[in-house]
Amino acid sequence: MDGAAILERVRARFGPGVVDAHDHRGDHTAVVARDALLSVLAWCRDEPALAFDMLTDLTAVDYLTYPGREDGPRFEVVYQLYSVPHNHRLRVKVRVEEDDAVVPSAVALWPIANWFEREVWDMFGVRFEGHPDPRRLLMYEEFVGHPLRKDYPIDRRQPLIGPGT
Repeated sequence: MDGAAILERVRARFGPGVVDAHDHRGDHTAVVARDALLSVLAWCRDEPALAFDMLTDLTAVDYLTYPGREDGPRFEVVYQLYSVPHNHRLRVKVRVEEDDAVVPSAVALWPIANWFEREVWDMFGVRFEGHPDPRRLLMYEEFVGHPLRKDYPIDRRQPLIGPGT
């Protein structure tokens, strides 16, 4: 199944839950509403014609300083899906506002999402509702802030930790 057919099936199944769908240079992307996210991901995994059985990556993008996005949501959480049996890919995005940066956890669908979501929380500050272990992954617990946010002060001094501090 080609990318256009995949996007058409997702749009037909979820209607207004799909905010946007486009294909650019062979990358097939569906932007979905936050309340439809888990339904879309589960259906993409479980629908035999799609069978997106692998979550290959999950990350976030901070659009704070991106030209033309001043009025839109600040963050996008990006899911990269792959189907081993069908050898096709799909990118699913969900947009979230800075003051409500919460997305439902996909750990129940793909256990590998556990560490991906912890990394996104740690680096961007996007929380995953229902995550089984929302601790920091890369930064130490006393670290203040989220260093991949565009407004993170690069000269910020962090608390010292360890013996003798």
